Amino acid sequence: MADLRPRGSSFFPGLLLLFVGLLLLLHNYRGISIGVVIGHWWPLILILWGGIKLYERTAASRAGDPGAAKISGAEVFLVLGLLSLLGIVVAVDYGRENLPGHIREWGNSFEFDLNVAPKSVPADARITIRNGHGNISVRPSEDSQIRVSGKKNAKAWNESDAQQFAERAGVEIAQNGDGYEIRPTGVSAGESRISFDLDVAVPKKASLTIRNEKGDVTVADMAKPVNVTNGVGDVEVRGTGGDVSIETRKSDIKVSDTKGNIKISGHGGEINVSAATGALTIDGEFYGAIRADKIAKGVRFLSHRTDLTLSQLAGHMEANPGNLEIFDAPGNLSVRTQDDITLENAGGKVKVDNRRGNVNVRFSVAPKEDIEIDNASAGITLSLPESASFEIVADCHSGDIDSEFQADSLKLTSGPKSGDSHLEGKYGSGRGPKIILKTSYGSISIHKTS
Repeated sequence: MADLRPRGSSFFPGLLLLFVGLLLLLHNYRGISIGVVIGHWWPLILILWGGIKLYERTAASRAGDPGAAKISGAEVFLVLGLLSLLGIVVAVDYGRENLPGHIREWGNSFEFDLNVAPKSVPADARITIRNGHGNISVRPSEDSQIRVSGKKNAKAWNESDAQQFAERAGVEIAQNGDGYEIRPTGVSAGESRISFDLDVAVPKKASLTIRNEKGDVTVADMAKPVNVTNGVGDVEVRGTGGDVSIETRKSDIKVSDTKGNIKISGHGGEINVSAATGALTIDGEFYGAIRADKIAKGVRFLSHRTDLTLSQLAGHMEANPGNLEIFDAPGNLSVRTQDDITLENAGGKVKVDNRRGNVNVRFSVAPKEDIEIDNASAGITLSLPESASFEIVADCHSGDIDSEFQADSLKLTSGPKSGDSHLEGKYGSGRGPKIILKTSYGSISIHKTS
């Protein structure tokens, strides 16, 4: 008699739907680029599919029903359909950022002079610059005036049509309450046939706010706070005397020689910050390298995979996807991440909470503050001067502890069956900091600094 029991359906479609749904959710709320994820990690779908089918085939064979684990046409259709959906999302994102809104906006670009009458303003005026598409460059003026020059760029199929667009569009300087606003005229919201490249001179002591949708923004030598919101385009701020705030959707950012605090938020590419007398705060998802040099009041970096607080940075910090390096940090350091970590010459307390990344900490001079490193699925390497004094507790689950420091007061034990290792005791003649090291499925190595 035939077996009429229904065959169990595969759980691959459910897992795939969960994966794609989570990816789309992160895309909407965390700004993760689906194009980058799929471009690098699409083979994982095939690996997941093959692994599930191999498991199901094995289970079905044991149950006497080898035909229950075949790849069905519905599964193939689901995979192709979801990949098509992700492709549409990528294409829509690209179109929003790189293509004009209507076909009639395509064509050649024609350039026309921009004439704006200067306006006298108080030396400490609040000035806002609003622009749709185009580059903005701001510098201090020699007097208490706003002066705007630059170019109008019109897109059209011929110069005559471009001339008509350009004649209707312009830039004005208007008083807005107790502040002043530089803004386009004759251009509707979202219009991309007209762009303005603005060269703006404002009083050095003016407070400056810039709102730009697409284009590069450069600000130099301002004495008061600078606030920049830019959609797509590079941002550079240098030589400022006040705080700097930058919010971006897709920008490379460079800030140098500032005397205030710096805050960078949003999503983007590379960040380079150097010579800041204030503090640096980075809050967002940036897929490029993040570099910081000589930040007097420290660094705060918060993303979906990293939570870093550094009270002072005299040297260099660089955070790349999968790798974090910090050199010459006199202040306290606290970091939680999932990257390889290299730390040299920390001067304050060190607290590291890491997963799946090797941690390498090195001291050229004997540390004076406590060190705590908690890792998992990766190793820890600690290098200390031979003259250092310290109290240590090190635990390694399913791994070995190797120490170049030997003393009667240091006791190393290991379990031959469990594979665990434990080191505890004191080293040196004086009173030193307490060192706590923990890891699993990785080794702990303690070396003498060469």
